[in-house]
Amino acid sequence: MSGSSQPRDGTAWFGHEAVPEAEKAKRVHHVFANVARRYDIMNDVMSGGLHRLWKSSLIDSLNPRPGMHLLDVAGGTGDIAFRFLDAVKGDGHVTIADINDQMLAVGQKRAADKKIPGRMDWLCGDAESLPLAGQQVDAYTIAFGIRNVTHIDKALEDAWRVLKFGGHFLCLEFCPRMAIPVLDTLYDRYSDQMIPRLGQWIARDAASYRYLVDSIRRFPAPEEFESMMRSAGFGQVSHRLLSGGICAIHSGWKL
Repeated sequence: MSGSSQPRDGTAWFGHEAVPEAEKAKRVHHVFANVARRYDIMNDVMSGGLHRLWKSSLIDSLNPRPGMHLLDVAGGTGDIAFRFLDAVKGDGHVTIADINDQMLAVGQKRAADKKIPGRMDWLCGDAESLPLAGQQVDAYTIAFGIRNVTHIDKALEDAWRVLKFGGHFLCLEFCPRMAIPVLDTLYDRYSDQMIPRLGQWIARDAASYRYLVDSIRRFPAPEEFESMMRSAGFGQVSHRLLSGGICAIHSGWKL
């Protein structure tokens, strides 16, 4: 299954299924509404805790500085936002944007429970057309979210639009194939057989996690995604593989 294959005009991939473009966003919203309360627990179980290291690597790549304004897209539960504010010791501003209000509600409750210092705004909006003026933020992050948007190219163009000149774009996303062939086969078996079972056991929703596995397979390979970033206007584009190529951090700048 290739991330570069395209469905017919007027349709988009929802996992392995081609659906009308207008329907994909509704289906994705339903997936994340279903799993919102158990989303962070499932991340720990599915990745064996590795997602915490990957997100820390994303923050290291961002190199947060005091006074920075970060926009974290598809970050409803707050994982990236909280790490960012911790890195700047509360001297920063983060706008958390997510299309799903239930994911945002989980993040807001977590922030209240943790008494997170620093300025946080919570924004319900679509990554393809964010309700923000242009040149608003110093940095834009999106972790494990861009593969769920209907038009990845439009999300990248809007990321470029809202960044200030000199702003940094960082995307943490799974790769459709691992870099090591033997591990690739084992990872495929784990994804196909275990992740939906874990989804049923923990979140009571195997179907949503089956979709999330399929959405990884449909995501472009790192080199193809780099080309999409350049087409959106980003310069100094690069990527760094993590954990043998399970996922990658993609970096680009608005120059």
